[in-house]
Amino acid sequence: MRSDHELLEAWRGGDPAAGRELFGRHFTPVFRFFRNKVDDAADDLTQQTFMACLHTTDRFRGDASFRTYIFAIARRRLYDHLRQNHRRGGREEAIGERSIADLHGPSPTRALVLQEEQELLLRALRRLPLDMQVALELFYWEELSIPEISEVLETPTGTIKRRLQRARHQLDAIMAELASSRGLLESTLGDFDGWARGLRRRLGGA
Repeated sequence: MRSDHELLEAWRGGDPAAGRELFGRHFTPVFRFFRNKVDDAADDLTQQTFMACLHTTDRFRGDASFRTYIFAIARRRLYDHLRQNHRRGGREEAIGERSIADLHGPSPTRALVLQEEQELLLRALRRLPLDMQVALELFYWEELSIPEISEVLETPTGTIKRRLQRARHQLDAIMAELASSRGLLESTLGDFDGWARGLRRRLGGA
């Protein structure tokens, strides 16, 4: 089986079958990355991300994981999309410091039937500053290492470590604020990893 690097080089060399195989391997996590942030644009941004792999001058050298490479492209696409749609007075906003709930409203991703704990977790994630939300999702859902997250977010590893700690603490505080009952909060926090895995599957279309 060809590696991701080999598939990408073959695709760039004119082999569409290699592109389809690469797309099939990585579509779900990239689509999930966009879906709970900009659901209405998730399909388009996923397609743009893969096409950027084909055409970008930022070459993938094969000395890092392809997942890190493609998430870095996806993150830039997401932030560009948000900047284009949320300019104020012609000036670019610090998108990473704002939350998806602030930019798009508090409603969870539409067309998903979620358990209460999953919905609470999703709503809380969407209220985190975007840089924190992305770091948490890459760490818990995609199992990227801190150095890999550092590459995706173009931020030093020490900052990523501190950001993950602050993000988890802030996420718990937001869930406490949003929970409709003490029992719901305790259920969500008591099996956080389980509810997070379930939400990951739902957002990935499983």
